Amino acid sequence: MFGLTEEQISGFGMTFGIGAFMLFMLFIIGEIAWKSKAGKTGTLILFFVLSFGMLGFIAKTIIEKIWGM
Repeated sequence: MFGLTEEQISGFGMTFGIGAFMLFMLFIIGEIAWKSKAGKTGTLILFFVLSFGMLGFIAKTIIEKIWGM
């Protein structure tokens, strides 16, 4: 497809597709904080707790790049 291999397409999806999905999830977390009137502390807690899984995924990617896996 367009002269790309399956590996290149999946690499693009893993990089930009999941990155875009993570930004969308951050938007949703912000919307939840705004609609619930969580305040500054509540918003910080929401972002920290709900974004923790994304942080693990990003850390995994960085560790794989550093170790050359």
